[in-house]
Amino acid sequence: MGYEFDFSFLSSYAPDMWRGVWLTLGMTFVSIVPGFVLGTAVALARLHGGPWLRGIATCYVEAIRNTPLIIQVFWLFFGLAVLQIYIGSFVAAVIALTINVGAYTAEIMRAGFQSIPKGQVEAAECLALGPVQTVLSVQLPQAVERVYPALVSQFVLMMLATSIMSQISAEELTGVAYMVQSFTFRGFEVYLVIAAIYLAMATLLRIVLMGVAQVSFPRRRRLRTPL
Repeated sequence: MGYEFDFSFLSSYAPDMWRGVWLTLGMTFVSIVPGFVLGTAVALARLHGGPWLRGIATCYVEAIRNTPLIIQVFWLFFGLAVLQIYIGSFVAAVIALTINVGAYTAEIMRAGFQSIPKGQVEAAECLALGPVQTVLSVQLPQAVERVYPALVSQFVLMMLATSIMSQISAEELTGVAYMVQSFTFRGFEVYLVIAAIYLAMATLLRIVLMGVAQVSFPRRRRLRTPL
């Protein structure tokens, strides 16, 4: 094998890679909160909604979970353009990620709500708490705490899924890698470094979200119990 490894050329593409990193992290963090809110609302609709609301929520979850993310992005970016509805690549990526992660979050949160003993809900009713108060003050905090590790894993997977957004001209990290590889024809070095960057970003995202957990769950912090 006469191939000589050379990573020195990557320094000239460092600004492009930093731009790709920031765009990847931007898509991720902008999508996490609305995706969580959407998923929680859908989970509550499936648990407490009427027949029509439960049906709509179920159709949404099944439709999103059983179709590829890239098809959902293409429909938003290319499909709506046919109807003269134009969405920018970043906005289309964020909307697609939010809708996609919302469906998976809904099932995670539904499991969290169902894991809470019914006695706690009955105790809340005895204290004259209304349905909304019971959800917000009793069920939601415990449900999030119980499924938090699964939520973190889902959000990390969502960050990794941003790698397909280069297909709609969003120059995130994988898009930058493809550009550099096409200019230099050194795919081994380029994709090895990009893989290391994704690994670092996934680790950073886990650390940030676990830091959020340390602030959000004081009971576990006092008891020193891991999530």
